[in-house]
Amino acid sequence: MANVSVYNMQGAVVGSMDLSDAVFGVTINEHLVHMAVVAQLANQRQGTQSAKTRGEVSGGGRKPWRQKGTGHARQGSTRSPQWTGGGVVFAVKPRDYSIRLNKKEKKAALKCALTSRVAEGKFKVVDEIRTEEIKTKNVKAMLDALETKKALIVLDSLDQNVILSARNLPGVKTAQVGGLNVFDVLKYDNVVVSRKAVEAIEEVYA
Repeated sequence: MANVSVYNMQGAVVGSMDLSDAVFGVTINEHLVHMAVVAQLANQRQGTQSAKTRGEVSGGGRKPWRQKGTGHARQGSTRSPQWTGGGVVFAVKPRDYSIRLNKKEKKAALKCALTSRVAEGKFKVVDEIRTEEIKTKNVKAMLDALETKKALIVLDSLDQNVILSARNLPGVKTAQVGGLNVFDVLKYDNVVVSRKAVEAIEEVYA
Protein backbone atom coordinates (compact mmCIF):
# COMPACT_ATOMS: atom_id res chain seq x y z
CA MET A 1 0.00 0.00 0.00
CA ALA A 2 1.46 3.32 -1.12
CA ASN A 3 1.74 6.13 1.39
CA VAL A 4 1.83 9.74 0.21
CA SER A 5 2.31 13.04 1.99
CA VAL A 6 -0.67 15.36 2.35
CA TYR A 7 0.01 19.07 1.80
CA ASN A 8 -1.96 22.20 2.52
CA MET A 9 -2.39 24.93 -0.08
CA GLN A 10 0.75 26.66 1.23
CA GLY A 11 2.87 23.60 0.37
CA ALA A 12 3.49 22.47 3.94
CA VAL A 13 3.16 18.78 4.84
CA VAL A 14 0.22 18.36 7.22
CA GLY A 15 -0.01 14.57 7.31
CA SER A 16 0.09 11.42 5.21
CA MET A 17 -2.41 9.15 3.51
CA ASP A 18 -2.48 5.48 2.54
CA LEU A 19 -3.64 4.80 -1.02
CA SER A 20 -5.64 1.74 -1.95
CA ASP A 21 -3.69 -0.85 -3.92
CA ALA A 22 -6.90 -1.70 -5.78
CA VAL A 23 -6.68 1.68 -7.55
CA PHE A 24 -3.17 3.07 -7.05
CA GLY A 25 -1.14 -0.14 -6.88
CA VAL A 26 -2.20 -2.21 -9.88
CA THR A 27 0.09 -3.89 -12.42
CA ILE A 28 0.59 -1.44 -15.27
CA ASN A 29 -0.61 -2.67 -18.67
CA GLU A 30 1.02 -0.29 -21.17
CA HIS A 31 -0.86 -1.73 -24.14
CA LEU A 32 -4.22 -1.11 -22.47
CA VAL A 33 -3.23 2.45 -21.56
CA HIS A 34 -2.18 3.06 -25.16
CA MET A 35 -5.50 1.70 -26.43
CA ALA A 36 -7.41 4.02 -24.07
CA VAL A 37 -5.49 7.10 -25.23
CA VAL A 38 -5.90 6.23 -28.91
CA ALA A 39 -9.62 5.62 -28.41
CA GLN A 40 -10.11 8.92 -26.60
CA LEU A 41 -8.31 10.95 -29.26
CA ALA A 42 -10.07 9.09 -32.08
CA ASN A 43 -13.48 9.67 -30.49
CA GLN A 44 -12.84 13.42 -30.46
CA ARG A 45 -12.49 13.51 -34.25
CA GLN A 46 -15.56 14.85 -36.05
CA GLY A 47 -14.91 12.91 -39.24
CA THR A 48 -16.73 15.53 -41.34
CA GLN A 49 -13.97 16.29 -43.87
CA SER A 50 -15.07 15.80 -47.44
CA ALA A 51 -13.68 16.35 -50.95
CA LYS A 52 -15.33 15.86 -54.33
CA THR A 53 -14.49 13.10 -56.77
CA ARG A 54 -14.52 13.61 -60.55
CA GLY A 55 -18.14 12.51 -60.60
CA GLU A 56 -19.19 15.24 -58.14
CA VAL A 57 -17.50 18.39 -59.48
CA SER A 58 -19.48 20.50 -61.92
CA GLY A 59 -18.80 20.69 -65.66
CA GLY A 60 -16.77 18.41 -67.87
CA GLY A 61 -19.61 16.81 -69.78
CA ARG A 62 -18.04 17.30 -73.18
CA LYS A 63 -14.74 15.97 -74.49
CA PRO A 64 -12.48 19.07 -74.55
CA TRP A 65 -10.99 18.27 -77.99
CA ARG A 66 -11.05 15.49 -80.53
CA GLN A 67 -9.12 12.32 -79.87
CA LYS A 68 -6.45 12.64 -82.58
CA GLY A 69 -4.67 15.24 -84.63
CA THR A 70 -4.42 18.14 -82.18
CA GLY A 71 -0.95 17.48 -80.80
CA HIS A 72 -2.40 17.34 -77.30
CA ALA A 73 -2.66 14.28 -75.13
CA ARG A 74 -6.09 12.68 -75.34
CA GLN A 75 -8.57 13.96 -72.78
CA GLY A 76 -12.07 12.81 -72.01
CA SER A 77 -13.15 15.46 -69.50
CA THR A 78 -11.99 18.74 -68.00
CA ARG A 79 -13.00 17.36 -64.60
CA SER A 80 -10.31 14.67 -64.62
CA PRO A 81 -7.94 14.82 -61.63
CA GLN A 82 -5.04 16.22 -63.65
CA TRP A 83 -7.05 19.30 -64.64
CA THR A 84 -7.30 22.46 -62.53
CA GLY A 85 -10.72 22.34 -60.93
CA GLY A 86 -10.94 18.60 -61.48
CA GLY A 87 -12.00 16.01 -58.95
CA VAL A 88 -9.79 14.39 -56.30
CA VAL A 89 -8.61 10.85 -57.07
CA PHE A 90 -9.09 9.26 -53.65
CA ALA A 91 -11.33 11.90 -52.09
CA VAL A 92 -11.77 11.84 -48.32
CA LYS A 93 -15.36 11.31 -47.25
CA PRO A 94 -17.17 11.66 -43.90
CA ARG A 95 -16.46 8.66 -41.70
CA ASP A 96 -16.74 7.52 -38.11
CA TYR A 97 -13.36 7.30 -36.37
CA SER A 98 -14.72 6.14 -33.02
CA ILE A 99 -13.14 3.21 -31.20
CA ARG A 100 -15.03 1.37 -28.49
CA LEU A 101 -13.56 0.18 -25.22
CA ASN A 102 -15.74 -1.58 -22.70
CA LYS A 103 -16.20 -0.19 -19.16
CA LYS A 104 -13.85 -2.74 -17.63
CA GLU A 105 -11.02 -1.78 -19.98
CA LYS A 106 -11.54 1.96 -19.40
CA LYS A 107 -11.49 1.51 -15.63
CA ALA A 108 -8.39 -0.72 -15.75
CA ALA A 109 -6.54 1.76 -18.00
CA LEU A 110 -7.32 4.65 -15.64
CA LYS A 111 -6.05 2.64 -12.68
CA CYS A 112 -2.81 1.96 -14.59
CA ALA A 113 -2.39 5.69 -15.33
CA LEU A 114 -3.01 6.66 -11.70
CA THR A 115 -0.62 3.95 -10.47
CA SER A 116 2.13 5.24 -12.77
CA ARG A 117 1.66 8.79 -11.44
CA VAL A 118 1.95 7.60 -7.84
CA ALA A 119 5.03 5.49 -8.68
CA GLU A 120 6.70 8.50 -10.34
CA GLY A 121 5.98 10.79 -7.38
CA LYS A 122 3.74 12.99 -9.52
CA PHE A 123 0.55 12.43 -7.52
CA LYS A 124 0.17 15.19 -4.94
CA VAL A 125 -2.59 15.13 -2.34
CA VAL A 126 -3.78 18.44 -0.88
CA ASP A 127 -5.78 18.47 2.34
CA GLU A 128 -8.36 20.86 0.88
CA ILE A 129 -8.43 22.76 -2.40
CA ARG A 130 -10.66 25.78 -2.06
CA THR A 131 -10.65 29.54 -2.46
CA GLU A 132 -13.09 32.07 -1.04
CA GLU A 133 -13.04 34.20 -4.19
CA ILE A 134 -12.28 33.84 -7.86
CA LYS A 135 -8.60 34.76 -8.01
CA THR A 136 -6.12 33.13 -10.35
CA LYS A 137 -3.21 34.04 -8.09
CA ASN A 138 -4.63 31.85 -5.30
CA VAL A 139 -4.42 28.71 -7.44
CA LYS A 140 -1.07 29.79 -8.89
CA ALA A 141 0.31 30.29 -5.38
CA MET A 142 -0.77 26.75 -4.46
CA LEU A 143 0.89 25.25 -7.54
CA ASP A 144 4.06 27.27 -6.92
CA ALA A 145 4.14 26.01 -3.32
CA LEU A 146 3.79 22.44 -4.62
CA GLU A 147 6.57 23.15 -7.16
CA THR A 148 4.49 22.35 -10.20
CA LYS A 149 3.23 24.33 -13.18
CA LYS A 150 1.56 21.97 -15.62
CA ALA A 151 -1.01 20.16 -13.49
CA LEU A 152 -4.36 18.41 -13.54
CA ILE A 153 -6.33 19.54 -10.50
CA VAL A 154 -8.89 16.93 -9.42
CA LEU A 155 -11.79 18.10 -7.26
CA ASP A 156 -14.34 16.04 -5.36
CA SER A 157 -17.20 18.42 -6.25
CA LEU A 158 -18.08 21.26 -8.60
CA ASP A 159 -16.28 24.24 -7.06
CA GLN A 160 -16.75 27.18 -9.42
CA ASN A 161 -14.32 29.40 -7.50
CA VAL A 162 -11.43 26.97 -8.03
CA ILE A 163 -12.46 26.12 -11.60
CA LEU A 164 -12.71 29.76 -12.68
CA SER A 165 -9.53 30.70 -10.78
CA ALA A 166 -7.53 28.00 -12.60
CA ARG A 167 -9.04 28.66 -16.02
CA ASN A 168 -6.54 31.32 -17.11
CA LEU A 169 -3.43 29.40 -16.06
CA PRO A 170 -1.63 27.87 -19.05
CA GLY A 171 -0.99 24.15 -18.70
CA VAL A 172 -3.53 23.75 -15.90
CA LYS A 173 -6.85 21.90 -16.09
CA THR A 174 -9.48 21.11 -13.50
CA ALA A 175 -11.55 17.93 -13.44
CA GLN A 176 -13.96 16.15 -11.18
CA VAL A 177 -13.67 12.52 -10.12
CA GLY A 178 -16.37 11.40 -12.57
CA GLY A 179 -14.62 13.14 -15.48
CA LEU A 180 -11.16 11.61 -15.02
CA ASN A 181 -9.63 10.09 -18.11
CA VAL A 182 -6.35 8.43 -19.02
CA PHE A 183 -5.22 11.08 -21.50
CA ASP A 184 -5.46 13.98 -19.01
CA VAL A 185 -3.81 12.00 -16.21
CA LEU A 186 -0.81 11.29 -18.46
CA LYS A 187 -0.72 14.64 -20.29
CA TYR A 188 -0.02 16.86 -17.29
CA ASP A 189 3.23 16.78 -15.32
CA ASN A 190 1.47 16.36 -11.99
CA VAL A 191 -1.92 15.30 -10.69
CA VAL A 192 -2.97 17.50 -7.77
CA VAL A 193 -5.86 15.93 -5.86
CA SER A 194 -7.84 16.94 -2.80
CA ARG A 195 -8.06 14.40 0.01
CA LYS A 196 -11.82 13.99 -0.50
CA ALA A 197 -11.25 13.44 -4.23
CA VAL A 198 -8.82 10.60 -3.46
CA GLU A 199 -11.45 8.96 -1.25
CA ALA A 200 -14.04 9.39 -4.02
CA ILE A 201 -11.68 7.89 -6.62
CA GLU A 202 -11.09 4.86 -4.43
CA GLU A 203 -14.84 4.47 -3.92
CA VAL A 204 -15.73 4.79 -7.61
CA TYR A 205 -12.87 2.87 -9.24
CA ALA A 206 -11.97 0.20 -6.67
